[in-house]
Amino acid sequence: MKKLISVILTVFLLVSCVACFGACSKDDGDFKVGFIFLHDENSTYDKNFIDAANAAAKALGLSEDQVIMKVNIPEGSECYDAACELVDAGCDLIFADSFGHESYMIQAAKEYPAVQFCHATGTQAHVEKLDNYHNAFASIYEGRYLAGIAAGMKLNAMINAGTITADQAVIGYVGAFPYAEVISGYTSFFLGARSVCPSATMKVEYTNSWFDIALEKSAAENLINSGCKLISQHADSEGAPKACEDAGVPNVAYNISTTSIAPNTALISSKINWEPYMKLIIEKTRDGKGSEIPYDWCGGLAEDSVQLTALNTTVAADGTQAAIDAAMAELKAGKVKVFDTSKFTVGGKTLTEYLADVDGDFKGETNVIHDGYFDESADNQRSAPYFDIIIDGITVPSAN
Repeated sequence: MKKLISVILTVFLLVSCVACFGACSKDDGDFKVGFIFLHDENSTYDKNFIDAANAAAKALGLSEDQVIMKVNIPEGSECYDAACELVDAGCDLIFADSFGHESYMIQAAKEYPAVQFCHATGTQAHVEKLDNYHNAFASIYEGRYLAGIAAGMKLNAMINAGTITADQAVIGYVGAFPYAEVISGYTSFFLGARSVCPSATMKVEYTNSWFDIALEKSAAENLINSGCKLISQHADSEGAPKACEDAGVPNVAYNISTTSIAPNTALISSKINWEPYMKLIIEKTRDGKGSEIPYDWCGGLAEDSVQLTALNTTVAADGTQAAIDAAMAELKAGKVKVFDTSKFTVGGKTLTEYLADVDGDFKGETNVIHDGYFDESADNQRSAPYFDIIIDGITVPSAN
């Protein structure tokens, strides 16, 4: 009888240990987190992630040997290889920052169920429904809308000064790819500008690269030469801001302040603050609660996940900060929706329904218009943007 009880207890303990594997909290010193970045700190996009990762690790008391970063990892099988290397190095949590990393992160997540995998800008977590794979983004369209107000105010000042006419209030936009993430970004920026400068229009030029200093600079120069009076961007280098400084054209950047390199033309930048998410996923994983990380997490102004850099008051129009502050308060209160369908048209018509590609399968399957607005990056849908409509007032290259 004693022998039978001993066997039962042994089996119970083994089962308990297996159930606990990957779920129980670890000693702080044993915990490790790995990061996979598309580029290095020379990319404003990746630098923003790297800074957030370092800040979160420091705030949570992680030592340097508990944080492993892999940079310049392409959107290919190299990502899977990097993930496997981080697992072998003892990482309990692995994060990747680029859209094209997703399929390789999912592959690794399926192979290593005891490790948590988190990915920014992806679309498949709510479809795959793995306990150890999660997507995240932020409602950066709110920040771009606010930055657009700064742009619109500047255009108004130029009109009032007689520098340009109302019909010359043309914005140039340097976009990386014709993806929903980029389209959502420049549309929200445009709607912010138009909220204060109704005559504004926009021209977009794509570089078909996330990071290419020469291409981004050239695209900005082309837009300026075509008559654009202000330039913004969804691209990851300082190429466009430098082109603007050379030409004396106002610029709104992304992820970092460019005032130091373009003191006479930089207005403001919008950025995603990834530190709140980094803290969340590190704490949850370290405490053995990784499965509680949402499939799709989307932080906004309220979570301080969407931010603006300091306004360059030497370039900005008078009253710009007050206009931004007022609009920010209305956004936080839900009184203003960035993609209010009464504020834009498509082919001259107001949208009442739109089937968006929420599941990332290149099929429009989910109606995302309700209560008079396009519900972008909703937590109950998916965190990554799916606004992919070219609205009236914005001109894109015919090939795209």
